[in-house]
Amino acid sequence: MLLTAFGALALTISLVVGRPHIARIGRLDPAIGAIPGVLLMLATGVLAWHDLLRGATLLWRPLLTVASVMAMTSVAHRLGILDRVARSIEIRTRGAVPRAFGTVYVIGALTAAIFNNDAAILLLTPIIVPLIQRLYPRRQYLVGPFAFAVFVSGGIAPLCTSNPMNLVVAERVGLGFNAYALRMLPVAAAGSLVSYFMLRVAFRKELEDSIPARGPEHGSLAPMEQSANAVLVILGAMLLAYPILSFFDGPVWIAASCGALIICIVGVRDGRVTIGQAFGSVAWDVLAFLFVIFVTALGLENVGLTHAIAQLYAAAGEHVGAQIGLTGAVSAVGSAMLNNHPAAALNALAIGELPGDKTWRTLAALVGGDLGPRFLPMGSLAGLLWIEMLHRLGVEIRTTDFVRTGVLVTVPTLIVSLGLLWLEAYLLN
Repeated sequence: MLLTAFGALALTISLVVGRPHIARIGRLDPAIGAIPGVLLMLATGVLAWHDLLRGATLLWRPLLTVASVMAMTSVAHRLGILDRVARSIEIRTRGAVPRAFGTVYVIGALTAAIFNNDAAILLLTPIIVPLIQRLYPRRQYLVGPFAFAVFVSGGIAPLCTSNPMNLVVAERVGLGFNAYALRMLPVAAAGSLVSYFMLRVAFRKELEDSIPARGPEHGSLAPMEQSANAVLVILGAMLLAYPILSFFDGPVWIAASCGALIICIVGVRDGRVTIGQAFGSVAWDVLAFLFVIFVTALGLENVGLTHAIAQLYAAAGEHVGAQIGLTGAVSAVGSAMLNNHPAAALNALAIGELPGDKTWRTLAALVGGDLGPRFLPMGSLAGLLWIEMLHRLGVEIRTTDFVRTGVLVTVPTLIVSLGLLWLEAYLLN
């Protein structure tokens, strides 16, 4: 059964990672790519049907929250809010190149925190890349660094809602919104600063350019329409509701789903959004993939793999610093090699088997899981889609460049982030 479980996992990863290149059957949705592995597990008894019900029971709340965030993101995009962001970036490119680079990085980080990191990458990449191509027509070598700024800026999720898998894992171990944010906001901020500095080092030759953009300006800075302003107010109220609900042990999914419903109503009344567009833009295939990959992890739990991982983590003993360092490093490598979704699900189940307080191990696993996909393109679905999107925009990112930049930027970020997490554990325990 163990060989069957590993075979199912290998089949799942190969189909999902290789889906952009499977030309004969077109674009293979990630959920469809993950289903054969689950069917193999069911057929061989690695998974039982009650495991599917167990997975649905554990995941419906975080998946509803993620779907709500996706719907809100779509409405904001259709109402021109993200176009306004692009215009604000364009204004700031009229100075030195480092100023524009810093602006793109900050906007990417904020977008990832407010919505989620996948949404930031997939929404901002098709905005930023054509913008840089137009503004710097004779300096096309700047497109690569700015594209990496969008990809890297997401980094460690400062809020559990900023990364779909982080929300799933936090829900699994009972880590509330406030408890997560209290510990991860400083870690995410420090990691983001280190990543930005290392990106500047990696692309220092390209970015040390004081000549302003020469390309034509597009758009205007006319005040946003009433509906767009209303969406921003609702988003702000929803973000404020997260910690309040968490403080009173209320479910975060209520704020997200209510916020999404109200924002969709605003978009429909504006006339630029239909109900079908709002809810049709939700990446249901990605949500199904999250469910299927979690069920796959349950099958690996049934054959003892998560127990083996738990034993590895237990080798760190009682020293919190060792626990954080080992868990974070293993999670980063596992996410890079296996893809962050199955790695996160396996970590959640493995850490759940360990005795005592699981908070710091869980957070270390999430830090590693958030940063690990920067090492290899297959490390995350968002990374694969980012490369595919750049290809459609005429930008080629070689695997060697991806790995070189990923290692240079991520290793220092991982060390600093896990070190700060250990310091928090030392001060709070």
